[in-house]
Amino acid sequence: MSSVDTTEKQATVRPAVRNAWFSALIGLSALVVLLQGLWAGIFLQHDGQRDGASGWIDVHARGADVAILLAAAATIVAFARLRPRKDLWVGSAALTVLLILEAYIGGLIRDDSEDVLTAVHVPIAMALMGLVVWLPLRARHGR
Repeated sequence: MSSVDTTEKQATVRPAVRNAWFSALIGLSALVVLLQGLWAGIFLQHDGQRDGASGWIDVHARGADVAILLAAAATIVAFARLRPRKDLWVGSAALTVLLILEAYIGGLIRDDSEDVLTAVHVPIAMALMGLVVWLPLRARHGR
C-alpha cells in the first residue's frame, strides 16, 4: 500500500466536522439535559410537596437557564463556523427553541401551579434528550 492510498483512506475515515467549540458546547448541553432529569426525579420524590423540594426545583430551574445558554452558544458557533452543515445549526436552533419553550412551561408549572402542564413538559423533555443525543452523533458522522 502506497502512502497516497493511506492518506486517501484516512481522509475518508475522518469525521466531517471537527470543531472543538461546537462539540464541547453540545456535549455540555447534553450533560445538563441529562442532569435535568436527575434533578426532576429528586424533587418529584417529595410527592408534589413543593416545600420539601423547593431547593431542587431551584436547581432544576437554574439548570434550564444553563442549558439554554449552552444551546444558544452552540447554535451561534454552528452557524458561524459550520454554515454548510445546515443540519447542525438548524438542529442546534431547534434545541434552543425547545429549551426555551420547556423552561417557559416549567415556569408556569412552578409559579402558577399549572401542574396539568406536566403532561406536556415531560414529553418535551424526552424530545430534548433525543435531540442532544442526535446532534453530537450527526456532527461526528458527517452528512
